[in-house]
Amino acid sequence: MNRVLKWTRAMLWENFGWKMLSLGMAVLIWALVATEPELGTRAAVRLEYKNLPEDLEFSSEPAGPITLELRGPSGQLSGLNPSVILDMANVQPGVRTFKIGEENVKLPHGVRLVSANPSVVRFEFDRRLVRSVPVRARFLGEGQNGYVVVSYSVEPPELRIEGPAKKVSRIAAVSTDPVDVSSVVGSSEFRVNAFVDDPYVRFETSPQVRVTVSMKKK
Repeated sequence: MNRVLKWTRAMLWENFGWKMLSLGMAVLIWALVATEPELGTRAAVRLEYKNLPEDLEFSSEPAGPITLELRGPSGQLSGLNPSVILDMANVQPGVRTFKIGEENVKLPHGVRLVSANPSVVRFEFDRRLVRSVPVRARFLGEGQNGYVVVSYSVEPPELRIEGPAKKVSRIAAVSTDPVDVSSVVGSSEFRVNAFVDDPYVRFETSPQVRVTVSMKKK
């Protein structure tokens, strides 16, 4: 028993000054926070997500920012940078709705969420699809110098695209940026990029192609 008492006293009095200083600082900080006036603010926040399955893609997403109404000590609200983090571990293809609440809003201690606008967000998910599509060349200025296109080739003739399955399936071909042939009188070669007209679909690799064109006089 005496040994326990000695050990307890030693632990209590060891570095006693530092312990009291730490306690005093903690009390001071608490007092400052406790006496700060409570304020309200509205903040437009970024939307973040985690744990999205590797084989899924977004095929639609909410339009516009998310605005949070927050309340807390003025010192805590100053310079606040909140975020909404959605856990997508269990999502499946289709439309899914997520509630925005305290469980997915990252806030510092002492700040609380009053409301969110919108209070729910809705996404559509689809399986990822990768496929090859032909590349079609577009020409600009044909005939201006009296010459017209008689033949052309694109290398590579196909490019691989990827994205949500339904959106990728709708794309029959991709087009190049316009190739200006207004000054070509024989054969010429151009390096241009292809473009896919859907923001949710992208090229698997580089979109650059080589277009070789032959012209003849009308």
